[in-house]
Amino acid sequence: MIGFRAPVFAMVVGFSLVLGGCAAIDDGGGQQQQQPPSSGPDTRPVKAGGTLRIALDAEPDKLDPTLSRTLVGRDVMQNMCEMLYDVNEKLELVPQLAAGMPDVSADGKTVTIKIRTGLRFADGTMLDAAAVKTSLDRHRTLQGSARRSELGPVSDVAVVDPATVAIHLSQPFTPLTAQLAERGGMIMSPTALTKLGADFATAPVCVGPFKFATRVAQDRIELVKDPNYYDAGKVKLDKLVFRTITDATARLNNLRSGDIELMINVSPVNVEELKAISSLRMIATDSIGYQGITINIANAAGVGKDPSPLAAPFAGPMASDSRVRRAFMLSIDREALNRTVFRGVYTPACGPISPVSPLSSDAAQACPKHDPAEAKRLLAEAGLTTPVKVSLIVISNPDAIRTGEAIKAMVAEGGFDLQLEPTEFATALDVTDAGRFQMFRIGWSGQVDADGNITRFFQTNGSQNNSGYSDPEVDRWLTEARTTQDTAKRKELYGKVITKVHEDVPIIYLYRTKNQIGVSNKVGQVKMYSDYILRLSTAGFVE
Repeated sequence: MIGFRAPVFAMVVGFSLVLGGCAAIDDGGGQQQQQPPSSGPDTRPVKAGGTLRIALDAEPDKLDPTLSRTLVGRDVMQNMCEMLYDVNEKLELVPQLAAGMPDVSADGKTVTIKIRTGLRFADGTMLDAAAVKTSLDRHRTLQGSARRSELGPVSDVAVVDPATVAIHLSQPFTPLTAQLAERGGMIMSPTALTKLGADFATAPVCVGPFKFATRVAQDRIELVKDPNYYDAGKVKLDKLVFRTITDATARLNNLRSGDIELMINVSPVNVEELKAISSLRMIATDSIGYQGITINIANAAGVGKDPSPLAAPFAGPMASDSRVRRAFMLSIDREALNRTVFRGVYTPACGPISPVSPLSSDAAQACPKHDPAEAKRLLAEAGLTTPVKVSLIVISNPDAIRTGEAIKAMVAEGGFDLQLEPTEFATALDVTDAGRFQMFRIGWSGQVDADGNITRFFQTNGSQNNSGYSDPEVDRWLTEARTTQDTAKRKELYGKVITKVHEDVPIIYLYRTKNQIGVSNKVGQVKMYSDYILRLSTAGFVE
């Protein structure tokens, strides 16, 4: 064992977000036998066999742990690509492919992880330390990697022996284990990586309860039970079929009719209707993520590239003048948005850190007030004649368009003429990654360590810094927050970052959702925590 135990606890465990434990379950009042519990985990016995059909609210992007960015993509991959670590229902970090929690050297720069032995990838390749190194190196170095910022201080991954890796850091990195409980910790078959290279997403191979079978773009993704999985005896379902149904009401109608058994993202508009259907139930948790608006400030060359001035048609005062961005932010009434569009189900929010996080603070939760008069004053100060014409990409589904229409009406009062650009989700990601936008209405599902919700979006050249934001002071604060294990210090630093973000406005935070899925009462033991990730390894049809 390397290092000493006190810093290991601080770096590895970090913190847990206690958000009510397991998902709270509302059973909709059904009267059939074998009804799910009204609260707490669903422990009804399930039988072997069957196909579970799941409706996603958007088309997943690449099924490649290194390149993937979407939550729906993570929902698919979570069930076929296990990680070195995962979280439990309390969002506490626990080993998954790792044999135990890491050991950290006295200087915090070497993290040693034991790997479980005897495990096989879906293609039969053995999991070992060399396979772990291959995946972690790919996450760090592959062109376009969305994991690069997450693993930033990792300078080298060394194979100590077949069951041990040593991760060398350029500086101590407190959130490392939390990042290894995300896509950055997903381990891919080195055989498949050698065979497929950049095309790994076309036939991904990992360790997991299910393995990839087929994908038909804009239609479905099929996974089947993996007989090579180390715990295959506990996996009940034969197959998972993920379908893309972007319209929330259409998803509910498919659930009601029995064409699917599970739907992602119950719209607030449909909550009461779903609860009234006796054959269905809703699983809901509080979210640790956020929904907001990303503003393109200097992303002219593409995400992760050096910031540079925008060209027409994306250049203009919205990009060049923070007063204009603040005016837009002050024009939005978050309370009214939640009340009118989301029926009061969601929570207005002004920052990336959940209020229940131990890294939250008064500064992190500070909220700029709705003030259209001040918005107009700022526009006048900037020398602009109102209305100021700006554009916003929204996802082309009814809920997103309804949200965009509400924002359009609000900002008109503050002096803006907002043009909405409805765009298919995967296309919107490509467009905004390339920097071809003014503003984008998008959110983030959240990670257990605040670093995962902040650094990649604001650090210069961050892997998801679509705004092209760059500030040396913010970079310094983010780096310091990553290297210290002092929770109070990290709280202070993240508070400074969020205060600066409210001044510079690369992202406008709007609200936190409820994580809500609809499930047939015929299906039991579906697990969803506050990270909004479907865990279906124990799910099945009720006996």
